Amino acid sequence: MPTTTKISLAEFEKASENVSSIAIKTPMLQSHWLSELTGQDVWFKCENLQRTGAYKLRGAFNLISQLTKEERKRGVVAASAGNHAQGVALAAQKLGIKATIFMPVGASLPKYQATLGYGADVKLVGAIFDETLVAAKEYTAKTGAVFVPPFDHNDVVLGQGTVGLEILEQLPDVDNIVVCLGGGGLSAGVATAAKLKAKAQGKKVKVFAVQAEMAAAYPSSLKAGKPVEVKIHPTIADGIAVAKPGKIPFDLIRENVDKVVTVTEDEIAMAMLAVMERSKLVVEAGGVVGAAALMSGKLKLKGTTAVILSGGNIDPLLLQRVIRHGLAASDRYTNISVMLPDRPGQLVRTAQAVAAAQANVVEVMHTRHGNGLQISEVELNLSVETRGKDHRDSLMKSLKDAGLRPKLHED
Repeated sequence: MPTTTKISLAEFEKASENVSSIAIKTPMLQSHWLSELTGQDVWFKCENLQRTGAYKLRGAFNLISQLTKEERKRGVVAASAGNHAQGVALAAQKLGIKATIFMPVGASLPKYQATLGYGADVKLVGAIFDETLVAAKEYTAKTGAVFVPPFDHNDVVLGQGTVGLEILEQLPDVDNIVVCLGGGGLSAGVATAAKLKAKAQGKKVKVFAVQAEMAAAYPSSLKAGKPVEVKIHPTIADGIAVAKPGKIPFDLIRENVDKVVTVTEDEIAMAMLAVMERSKLVVEAGGVVGAAALMSGKLKLKGTTAVILSGGNIDPLLLQRVIRHGLAASDRYTNISVMLPDRPGQLVRTAQAVAAAQANVVEVMHTRHGNGLQISEVELNLSVETRGKDHRDSLMKSLKDAGLRPKLHED
């Protein structure tokens, strides 16, 4: 079925010129470790280093900058828990327009403070985002301010698609582009812009989009031939957790994206950890799903590949939990409980078994009050650094060889 949305290369190029007044041209960095892992040439397009920490600024500015004088007087409104909020706030500040941003009550403190710092009036409303969105639209209707959607608007798609033009300029021999997929603005823009630009240059480029498995609206929507709403499950990739595709992005993605795949929570966490350790880049969960798809083998691509790291805004407390989860998923952080007789010398015995396996204890909790404990028993919970599955198995064997009863906890 042909798309009902048509955008020209000239429109993307005009948007690129417009957006360049506020957005930086983020670097392309070669990922040697991911290239070695996949056997192909892999590069990162680092939108996590963009102003406001994400690509969202591009679409927000492209839309807001084209408002009429009368519309600017009324101000702009947005509903967002993070990246879109900051993009709208900075774009409005740059253009001298009042911005009112509605955020959920539970929005992370760093994102809340950053949005305030860009001069926006922030209103915390709603326990869940749907309630926040309703409040924002009610305010828009009441005040006449202009609502700025995060993805379902031509000007937003055009602005976000400028990332695709930059990739072809910075990496002329690119064969594949891998991009995160939520509501669809970035994927639609990048895929359409890149393919139009490549065609004009007499080349071809393939575009692959990646969703979090727990929030994947596009596979079922593409199968149905129209946007359909799905149930969103809790995911660390909250920035791309969208229950229903936007109409405009959906049409463009259906025509221009070659394949959509999904990745698991463990795969996302391991990718965040790997990109941080190996490339020294802090990338949020929704922004690292492209790397996760390559690492996990969900995408096996040939040729030069550009992976868009779409954002780096992550709460430090969440980052701490994700790092621990990623370590556990990689068998590098092992949680073990050991049932011990309540008598002297048992802690030493356990420590000797751990030392014999050359493992490092990170944390210990000793309790006499666990469920199922006998009066004469204690439970020892150990958090231990391990070097992978083989080392973890060696640790368990060492504990058993010492006559102990270790129990492995997967998280």
